[in-house]
Amino acid sequence: MIPEILLVLAVLVVVAYLIINKYHPALSLIMGGLVLLLGAWALGHPLYAKGKGAGFGLFDVVMVFKDTILAQVSSAGIVIMVLFGYSAYMSKIGANDVAVNYMVRPLRHIKHKTLIVPAVFLVGNIMSLVVPSASSLAIILMSILYPVLVGMGVSSLTAAGVIACTATIMPTPLGADNVIAAKTLKYDLLDYVAYNAKISIPALLIMALVHFFWQQWCDKREGADAFVELASKEEAIPSQEQVAEVPGYYAIFPLLPLILILGIGVAAMFLKGLTMDITVLTFIAFFIVMIVESCRRRSFKSAQAVAVEMIKGMGTGFSQVVMLVVGGALFTTGIQKLGLIDALNKSVEGSTGAGLMVALIFALATCLFGILSGGGLAMFYAVIALIPGIAAAAGVGGIVIALPMQMIANLTRGISPVAAVIMIVAATIKVEPTKILKRTCVPAIAGILCVLVLSFILLPY
Repeated sequence: MIPEILLVLAVLVVVAYLIINKYHPALSLIMGGLVLLLGAWALGHPLYAKGKGAGFGLFDVVMVFKDTILAQVSSAGIVIMVLFGYSAYMSKIGANDVAVNYMVRPLRHIKHKTLIVPAVFLVGNIMSLVVPSASSLAIILMSILYPVLVGMGVSSLTAAGVIACTATIMPTPLGADNVIAAKTLKYDLLDYVAYNAKISIPALLIMALVHFFWQQWCDKREGADAFVELASKEEAIPSQEQVAEVPGYYAIFPLLPLILILGIGVAAMFLKGLTMDITVLTFIAFFIVMIVESCRRRSFKSAQAVAVEMIKGMGTGFSQVVMLVVGGALFTTGIQKLGLIDALNKSVEGSTGAGLMVALIFALATCLFGILSGGGLAMFYAVIALIPGIAAAAGVGGIVIALPMQMIANLTRGISPVAAVIMIVAATIKVEPTKILKRTCVPAIAGILCVLVLSFILLPY
């Protein structure tokens, strides 16, 4: 097993180096997986059972790649693509902007500026249901919410720091990471999200409380330095004319798939045989919106021209997330074909406390990777396929390993100097990323610790 171990370690180091240095993560994982599969073939490990492959090892390597793509696209991949497409369509028709504008309005009525900090954090996380990308949400909130907060007397760095923390661990069946984890661990999606909520909601409340005290403490220490003038206020203010053109009821459209999911879930309690499919419900929401768009524009052709954004968004979902999952699955398959997964499973089988130790190791590795690369989701997608087998060997539920890892992968953006959201917010107000990082790191660390503790207490073993 020594050649196999050395090969895996070498490929792991190279792939980690590439991802940390901003090479394309999906392609890096795919290339690493192909190298591992080639190594497995060269070392005499069969890639397919006799009579099942292409008959030649090099062709078998590419066949494994093809089979991995088909397997991922036919399961969780299509869900992710449809959700990405719907989100892109909502952005194109202006529904996301309207929804965010409505969500921001209640914050204007909070008179005490210290209370607005935790309120912004919690409302911002709710907004991540509408705009799931942390970077995209930060751009929107820096345009719409940042001027409002500064106008209320909140310091620039406090406002920017809270906005940089908004998209974290909000429980939602529309999240790509939840979809992948539920499918891999063989959980019903809503059941998995319910477990997610048991951990994430208390963690978010604690993070909001930490923000309340931490931002006040930082403001007192920094004094006038906490206030920064934008070079161009016009750049920070959204185009209100564009938002005004979109009817107010469009604010419901970004949440329509979620409303349908919850509605069908409730109806299924009373109607036998009624099932929920997130892909089908999202397509239903899409067709409803397209009909409304056709009526509003009074032109089906015009509505169609905009609706094509759904298809473009599906392509974006395929390239950004599905291929990342494919790369992770291929990398995992390479390790499995080398026989290391079986060896790892045997080493933890029956060991006392092995489950918690394995969960902690995965969580810490994700945290370290996330700090170095700007987010740990690439690692989460890379190893999620390994978790059911390792968890079974260690005698714990796969969710005990997967859920903390998934949440920490998202939370590490707040403690990474190279996270895109940190750099976007810092660039908007023309300050060093470390100044934003100072405002986000303590709440993020509090969230990580809370996730670990609650996971080990509340999740099923």
